[in-house]
Amino acid sequence: MYMSFISYLISGLSLGSVYAIIALGYTMVYGIAKMLNFAHGDVIMIGAYVALMSMTQAGLSPVIGVLISVVVCTVLGVVIERVAYKPLRNAGSPLAVLITAIGVSYLLQNVALLIFGANAQSFPSAVKWSGITLAGGKLVISGVTIVTIVACVVIMAGLMLFIQKSKAGQAMRAVSEDKGAAQLMGINVNGTIALTFAIGSALAAIAGVLLCSAYPSLTPYTGAMPGIKAFVAAVFGGIGSIPGAFIGGILLGVIEILGRAYISSQMADAIVFAVLIIVLLVKPAGLLGKNIQEKV
Repeated sequence: MYMSFISYLISGLSLGSVYAIIALGYTMVYGIAKMLNFAHGDVIMIGAYVALMSMTQAGLSPVIGVLISVVVCTVLGVVIERVAYKPLRNAGSPLAVLITAIGVSYLLQNVALLIFGANAQSFPSAVKWSGITLAGGKLVISGVTIVTIVACVVIMAGLMLFIQKSKAGQAMRAVSEDKGAAQLMGINVNGTIALTFAIGSALAAIAGVLLCSAYPSLTPYTGAMPGIKAFVAAVFGGIGSIPGAFIGGILLGVIEILGRAYISSQMADAIVFAVLIIVLLVKPAGLLGKNIQEKV
């Protein structure tokens, strides 16, 4: 009983780590460009397909596959931003950008359908290590789980350092505070926003590979639900806050797996969204979000 709870908890941390990595992409883009990139989930799916093709068709090692996937997604993210979002940056209505993002999402799904077909493909795990066995064989932690949790913590720490210490990170903070003032200070606002998209998309590629290594079936719609849940995680933790995305993702993964194990496997998604509604009723800005007073 006790062991199975620990085992569920670890699975929850692993799934939560994937959500957290994806949520970091949402949170950074929202914090800096003040827009929700709803095509983010589909970048995950493209990243997973690129890694799959590199590992199966081209026979490359998983590490190289992941690197190729990261490069492709980074380029894809910058292209999407340049073609679809940049022209709308000064559009009066935030709805214009939102609808475009949903359009880009459908475009990516259908391109994937055309290229890869609708059938689910089996994804070979990118982590070859079988993991560790504890408590005399009662608790087995898979290699994928350990790698996912470690990757999430490393990415999180790296991002925090990057944003606090590097010049580009300081430019990001400046743009997120006040675009106009940042531009007057000589910061390249467009370049900074493109960089944010590049980082978010690179993280999406890593998340895609980790997600498909743990749940090995891949279809053109694979990214949709994790994308929505990671968005929930970002809102849950406070959108625009990097530690918030991390905490939100981890909590969401744990709630989902424990809900699936102890309440009902059909209700797991509903439980996740119910928790979101409760959190937003109590703390409208999310766990670590700040209530921003609108300047009039």
